[in-house]
Amino acid sequence: MQFEDYRRHDAVALAGLVAKREVSAGELLETAVARMAQVNPAINAVTLDLAERARKDAGAAPKSGPLGGVPYLLKDLGAALAGTPTTSGSAVFKDNVASEDSAVTRMLKDAGLVIFGKTNTPEYGLMPITESALLGDCRNPWDVTRTPGGSSGGAAAAVAAGIVPAAHASDGGGSIRMPASACGLFGMKPSRGRVSFAPQGEGWGGASIQHAVTRSVRDSAVLLDAICAPQPGDPYYLDAPRTPFAFEVGRDPGNLRIGFTTAALAAGALDPECAEAVRAAARLCESLGHHVEEVTVPGDIAAMQAGARNVIAASVAATLDAEAERRGRPIGEGELEPLTLAMYRSGQGVSGAAYVRGLAAIHAYGRAVAGLYDTVDVLLTSTLGSPAIPIGHLTEDFSQFNQRLFAFMPNTQAFNNTGQPAMTVPLAWSKSGLPIGLQFVGRMADEATLFRLAGQLETASPWFDKLAPL
Repeated sequence: MQFEDYRRHDAVALAGLVAKREVSAGELLETAVARMAQVNPAINAVTLDLAERARKDAGAAPKSGPLGGVPYLLKDLGAALAGTPTTSGSAVFKDNVASEDSAVTRMLKDAGLVIFGKTNTPEYGLMPITESALLGDCRNPWDVTRTPGGSSGGAAAAVAAGIVPAAHASDGGGSIRMPASACGLFGMKPSRGRVSFAPQGEGWGGASIQHAVTRSVRDSAVLLDAICAPQPGDPYYLDAPRTPFAFEVGRDPGNLRIGFTTAALAAGALDPECAEAVRAAARLCESLGHHVEEVTVPGDIAAMQAGARNVIAASVAATLDAEAERRGRPIGEGELEPLTLAMYRSGQGVSGAAYVRGLAAIHAYGRAVAGLYDTVDVLLTSTLGSPAIPIGHLTEDFSQFNQRLFAFMPNTQAFNNTGQPAMTVPLAWSKSGLPIGLQFVGRMADEATLFRLAGQLETASPWFDKLAPL
């Protein structure tokens, strides 16, 4: 298959071609591998090449699966693939070879996907950029001087560059939505408990969740259907929906009550182009028959953030202390990047009581935000505070780090901690040609409404054929 034809199809369509024997899984894989060889040197999205292994798997991929024969990439964080390292972007785990697949990996394989590589991520997924001392800087296909976002930056860059139509991603503070926004993609963060982390434990007190970044809405829905089976012993648990999410895409969402805000929830203000993108999206929703009004998001976000800092820092410390105990020697300062080391030291000082108080602040924030949904069905915000920032912008001046961090990611972390589903939709582009994503947040466990709305927006304002210039 020629690349131009490959890129005209989403994952569902490619699987359809395989099912009809118009193309083989092997041919799709070779097209993806050739595109990776062509563009990856410029963007550093794929950091572990598993093409040889995948060539053996392509012939054995289930053809009856909903995505049978489609090439796929795993993020190098959160999802283990037996016999390969999961580095989490850190030198500490560069030789961390998995003995078994994660549950999500197994379900992706059962859906027929052919995994042929792993994608770049910052150390432990802690940053909204993808700049790793171990794996190198990942670059945005829309402008290689800029970040693709993070922490699923490698996944988003690979999809935006046309290597794959969809890729595995995860989100603990915006790490699906931020890179999808920066790279002009669709990104759904599912509800807490929708996707299992088995056999590992919960991520960041339940804030982290796995799914994907995609070019089409239906790919996201089909992928979520494939991986949303709860596993025995999951600490957070949602049953698979009675109606598959794939059936929701294309259904009429009805007349929704959509509340919007141009606020930067955790920062001073949005970039003017992002604020205007919110207003334009609100007008679009109104033109589609929805009731749209400006709202204020309730809750003490500063208290929630302080609590989340303790939960995340303690989680990082627990992971690293466990590794130090396993190998019988402490984690050396030279093994961690400076910001990770600072968080590790901070986490070692978080008491059990402080951790519990942090969770209490997070839960209080979730209850406050839930009250907003007495009057709205969906909340609309800007996903990011600005379009994609230059490589190195966050780390060039550590005295400005916190200010620059939340100026870029003011609106995503809140909804990891409430547990609600949230999606970013590529509805706007800056004057300089950079994508601007709009975030839509639904009620807890109501991905169905978001998928219906996303399908409607995709029809009203198509983005599939807007391609990065790389």
